[in-house]
Amino acid sequence: MKKIIISLIAVFLLSYSLGVYNVQAEENDELDLATNAKSAIMIEASTGEIIFEKNTHDRYAPASMTKLMSMLLVVEAIADDIIKWEDIVTISDNASSMGGSQILLETGEKMSVNDLFKGVAVASGNDAVVALAEYIAGTENAFVTMMNKRAKELGLKDTNFKNPHGLDEANHYSSAYDMAIIAKELVKHEKVLEYTSIYEDYLRKGTDREIWLVNTNKLVRFYDNVDGLKTGYTVEAGYCLTATAKKNNMRIITVVMGEPDSKTRNSETTNMLDYAFAQYKTTTLLSTNDVIKKVKVNKAKEEYINIVPTTNINILSKKGEDISSITYTTDIDEIKAPIKKGTIVGYINVNDNSKQKIALTVDQDVSKASILDLFIRNLGDIFTGDILINN
Repeated sequence: MKKIIISLIAVFLLSYSLGVYNVQAEENDELDLATNAKSAIMIEASTGEIIFEKNTHDRYAPASMTKLMSMLLVVEAIADDIIKWEDIVTISDNASSMGGSQILLETGEKMSVNDLFKGVAVASGNDAVVALAEYIAGTENAFVTMMNKRAKELGLKDTNFKNPHGLDEANHYSSAYDMAIIAKELVKHEKVLEYTSIYEDYLRKGTDREIWLVNTNKLVRFYDNVDGLKTGYTVEAGYCLTATAKKNNMRIITVVMGEPDSKTRNSETTNMLDYAFAQYKTTTLLSTNDVIKKVKVNKAKEEYINIVPTTNINILSKKGEDISSITYTTDIDEIKAPIKKGTIVGYINVNDNSKQKIALTVDQDVSKASILDLFIRNLGDIFTGDILINN
């Protein structure tokens, strides 16, 4: 009987998810969005839910949107203490000879990681991104290997990089879906948005080689709440843009590829963002402060420890939609001391359209109990037991 009930629930959930997919497919057909783009996608960043999609897995040249992956590897290297923002990079002949968009680096010139990253994020400098690639990996080719490895780790199936900058090259391709996933990972590093939201700035200010940087993403200035991410253009790719904006605690990521011109690229991106913010909202189901479960940890200094989400868990819904029936299940590992805060100890599975799987952790470091700790604890248990017996 139990197996029959579980099977019926599974069939119901499958039917429900298929029904949602069909509704979304019908909505995509009705929406007048990204009509000129070869491919496009719009997702909500915290849940990863797709709001709109068009030919999302078709492979095209990504142009300078390639730099999203390059920037991701840079900020991850900084997060892992492999490099620092203040590090000084000596520019190679290979980096200074890059064509296309550039910040006019010279061979032997020295520039900080901070300024090079700004040159990539704002002005889409090909020379700057190659300099960073060589600083992290030793050679440009070694960095490209890292890019493709990271793409596989993110589960991207329609991406292959041949360079870190995005100039047209045989077998260098990606898709709207894959670009959105890279962007979703990138915006987790909020420091990036401090750079991609800059509209204009200077490098080498006050010197005879001062250069004025103007953001290639004009929406940063002309659309409220847009704070990134990356434009792209080559003859093969056409006009591309991965954009992101945050409003009312909801971050939207859009990608358009193969647009006919920059005006259409910006207009269709604007229309996608307008639609998302008008129709959708996010609600926090659980925050990082919510205790999912209190568990007993044997031989730990703290006998009981709280299990919490590693990140806020949001639900995407249409405005006015009832989400009170959304539930979640947990799968928690056996916890043994010692263990550090941030260590993954299980997962939450959210039963909504996104089917989010969010990691769980302990809310504090858990150290191993000493012999004295265990003696005092056992003594307390005995004392408590005696009182209960006498009562």
